[in-house]
Formats: sequence, structure tokens, C-alpha cells
Amino acid sequence: MDETLIIFIIVGFIGQIIDGVLGMAYGVSCTTFLLSIGIPPVMASASVHTAEIFTSGVSGIAHLRFGNVAKSLFKRLLIPGAIGGVLGAYILTIIPGKTIKSFVAFYLLIMGLMILRRAFKKIREKKVKSKLVPLGLVGGVFDAIGGGG
Repeated sequence: MDETLIIFIIVGFIGQIIDGVLGMAYGVSCTTFLLSIGIPPVMASASVHTAEIFTSGVSGIAHLRFGNVAKSLFKRLLIPGAIGGVLGAYILTIIPGKTIKSFVAFYLLIMGLMILRRAFKKIREKKVKSKLVPLGLVGGVFDAIGGGG
């Protein structure tokens, strides 16, 4: 087996462990790793999202089976999130990798700090009162661009 593939598998495994513990951060941690070894942002996003089809798919099915899905919230975020994801992927393809890489790196730094904050701070459950269409749209764009939205 190729040494690079083994490294990718290990990084994906670690990313999934982090995601399992916090409920987020697979995309952020794996995208950060891929960018750090010189993979262009568009390829990093494609690789991470291909893996997430399976990891997030299994996780989503498990949450659905255990009744841990707010279906009304899911339905309200689905379309704007999908549109945002497509828009973010499109942005990655039209902006040259060298130009967008610094933005993606800065965004990943901010997301990493937010993840660390979440890991060490007790978060109370809140009622969702925000406008969900803009939230889904912007979240989808940033997820496609940087691996976390």
C-alpha cells in the first residue's frame, strides 16, 4: 500500500474521532491537513466531501433511526444548504487556488478556534430563532469552501 494513502487514512481516522467526540470538525481537520501538504483547495474540498458522503451519511442515518433529528429544522435548512454548497464549490472552481488558499487557511483557523472553544465550554441548548434560509445558504458556501460551515 502506498505510504501517502496510509497517511490519508490515518488523518481521516483522526478527523472522524474528533468529529465523533465533538459532533463536528471532520472537514475542518482533514481540509487543514490536505492544504498543509500542498493539495489545492478545490481538490481538498472534493476529497473531504467525497469521504463525508459515507461518514456523514452513516452518522445521519444513525441519528434518524434514534429519533435525534429535528425534522422541521432539517427541512428548512436542506434547500438553502444545498444551494450554498453548490455555490461554494463553484467559487472554488472559478477562483485560482493560490488566490483562495489564504482565505481558506484563515477561515480554517477561525473554525479551529471555534472548535476548541466548543470542546472546552459547556454549551446550553437554545431554541432556534434565527432566519434559517440565510444560515443554510452561508453555511453551505463555507462548508464547500473550507470543510466546515
